[in-house]
Amino acid sequence: MSRAFVKEGDGTLDPLPDLPQSPHPNYVTPRGLNALQARLRDLQTTLSALKFRLERLDKLPEAACERDIRYFESRLRSAILIDPATLPLSEVAFGLAVTVADDHGQQTTYEITGEDEADARLHRITPQSPLARALIGAQVGDEVIWRKPSGPVSLEIVYITHSNQ
Repeated sequence: MSRAFVKEGDGTLDPLPDLPQSPHPNYVTPRGLNALQARLRDLQTTLSALKFRLERLDKLPEAACERDIRYFESRLRSAILIDPATLPLSEVAFGLAVTVADDHGQQTTYEITGEDEADARLHRITPQSPLARALIGAQVGDEVIWRKPSGPVSLEIVYITHSNQ
């Protein structure tokens, strides 16, 4: 057998490359901060279990877990906590929930959250999204234009509330 394709060494893996970090400020709500902390704790528990398993020939799961821990530690270090409960409800801002009505009267509530807790299914959007950019700064009764790929949509601001943190 040729030795050309056999890597010799001590059996350790080089660290996996870090996951990319967002270039945007890392604004988080209290719920988002708690979720980041919980995710980090879960990863640390997982890594501990991986290191104590009997069969450790495959080091990739450990390396992936270590990479993910570095990512979440970085996200926590860069977190800028915004408590929506302290914000006035006079205009749409990060952390607040806003109910809008489209031209057909259909109402939808969106919450502007940090990148790590954004979830389209729950109508949680990041401040960098086109919808959030259209909504931020608007007041009840204002009409904003959401520039979607399928064409612009006019939305009226109906309510601004504190989200259900």
